[in-house]
Parts: sequence; structure tokens; C-alpha cells
Amino acid sequence: MLYSEKVMDHFRNPRNVGEIPDADGIGEVGNAKCGDIMKMYLKIDNGIITDVKFETFGCGSAIATSSMATELIKGKPLDEALTLTNQAVVEALDGLPAYKLHCSVLAEEAVKAAIKDYYDKNNIPYNPADFCDHDCEHCGTEH
Repeated sequence: MLYSEKVMDHFRNPRNVGEIPDADGIGEVGNAKCGDIMKMYLKIDNGIITDVKFETFGCGSAIATSSMATELIKGKPLDEALTLTNQAVVEALDGLPAYKLHCSVLAEEAVKAAIKDYYDKNNIPYNPADFCDHDCEHCGTEH
């Protein structure tokens, strides 16, 4: 079978779907190659993610990874949520086919984008390298 039971479960019954109208942080990311678009909404109270919702336009793997990512960060402090990796999402889903791994990367990026949005809106200082996973002038670091 291509997909694990957990992937199928999160695809058929995704958790935390929807939008948070008064979200504290919103991250929207997309992958032009596959056409998937992911939007993540965070409610944050005293540095803790008290609620998280997502809207994903994409394949079953994109929906499943979005759903699992929200489950993994809900109730967690921001600094812990920032350490979420696409590998952790894939492992929590009991694996993904290699050609669908980019979906888990998108989920990780959506979480980071929403946290960065929250930091920016609230003028909270952060290390730009926490939000960049490649060589770029934006964060000034090499990875």
C-alpha cells in the first residue's frame, strides 16, 4: 500500500480544518511545481499555541501533513513549534512515498511562516536563520 493508515485517517478526517478569523499569526506557503497551497492560522497566548487551524488546497498528502503538523504543535510553546521538522511530520504519519515528501516540507514551512508573522506583528525579535533552510541573503547564514 502506498499510504499508511495514519495518512489515510488524516486525509479522510483532517484535524483542525478551517480558519481563525482573529488569528495572531497566519502563514501561507505554496509549491508552484505541484500547485499545493497551505495556510496556517495560530492563536497564541503567553507564547503557547492555544489553537491552530489550516486550509490546504492540494493532494491527500498535503492535507494529511497539514493536519498532522497542527496536531504536533497545538498546546506547544512557540520555540518548540519552531523546531518541528518535515521529518517529524512524516514519522508521525508512519511515512510518505518519496515523491510526496515535499508536502511535509510545505507543512513545516507553513508553521514557520505563521510564527514569523506573529513575531513580525508583535515586534518580537527573532533569529532570521530560524525561518530559512537554504543559503540566502535574507537571513545572512549558510545552512
